[in-house]
Amino acid sequence: MALRSMDELRQQAQGALSLNIAFIGVVNGLFSTLHALGTADSAALAAAAGMDTGYVLRWCDAAYAFGWLELTDNGQWRLSEDGESMRPEAENSRVGVAVGAVLSAHMAERAAGLMRTGERPGEKVLAERETILPWFGLMLENNFRKTFEEKICPAVPIFAEVDARGGLAVDLGCGNGWYLRALAARCGHLRGLGLDGFAENIRQATEKAKREGIADRLHFDEGDIHQFSLPETADLIAMNRALHHVWENRGEIFQRLHASLKPGGAIVIWEPAWPDDHRVLREPPLRGMAFQNLTEHVQGNHFLHPEEIAAALTEAGLTPEIFTFGSDVVVVGRA
Repeated sequence: MALRSMDELRQQAQGALSLNIAFIGVVNGLFSTLHALGTADSAALAAAAGMDTGYVLRWCDAAYAFGWLELTDNGQWRLSEDGESMRPEAENSRVGVAVGAVLSAHMAERAAGLMRTGERPGEKVLAERETILPWFGLMLENNFRKTFEEKICPAVPIFAEVDARGGLAVDLGCGNGWYLRALAARCGHLRGLGLDGFAENIRQATEKAKREGIADRLHFDEGDIHQFSLPETADLIAMNRALHHVWENRGEIFQRLHASLKPGGAIVIWEPAWPDDHRVLREPPLRGMAFQNLTEHVQGNHFLHPEEIAAALTEAGLTPEIFTFGSDVVVVGRA
């Protein structure tokens, strides 16, 4: 790889700055508030959003500098097209990119310090920044829902099978419920139960299911993957980008999941597919995975090879089938 010029490095740094500015606007509702107002000066925007005028004044200048805002002829602010895309409620919202950029900076800072001691504090590092955690589920939804709806769901037969018999699909570590909401929207007969350890995620999932008109088929509750109990045996138990968080206890967990399945049911694992050859990590789709694997180490985890997942399912008495989607893999273990 050729040496990057200072201009190239500065352009990359400016991209990070731009997303930092967007993140501030997202978490404080400034994009949504300005959309509702149409146009406003800084003081009016601050008042409507319930924010400090001085901070909003400086944020508007920075957001304008990076193209998130435009100026009207009479000196009022309005959202640019890019600014509109940063509203959480916008169709095809790009909020997840801004949240991910700030989370990445936080994790990079933690990794830099912890590298000296070897400490691996676990998943609690995700909750160290109070402005990030409430947006974590939406970030995952922005990043992965389209892939699930357009590529994974049509290509993996178990989803249609469960739908045909009106079965129960369980999502462990459901976040804001995006996976079950997407599944229920596509499969009109199946029922869903989402379990997550964060109460805020359960609140968001329940609210979004009601708003989307599918709350009659979906239920969300707090639950721990190590101690959960189901109201009935499940047709499908999903773990989405979560197995690597509990990999050290995979034998116990897979046996517990297997015991919670109906005959003919399946465990469906969706994970990043860690490659065998490090040289492919320079390919653009895999660069982000390489960085994230470093941040996973901070949390006490690491990404997995697809064959490792399949072998663990086999050891638990399940029959695995591997489906590859670019840098992701879905492994279905049938009972």
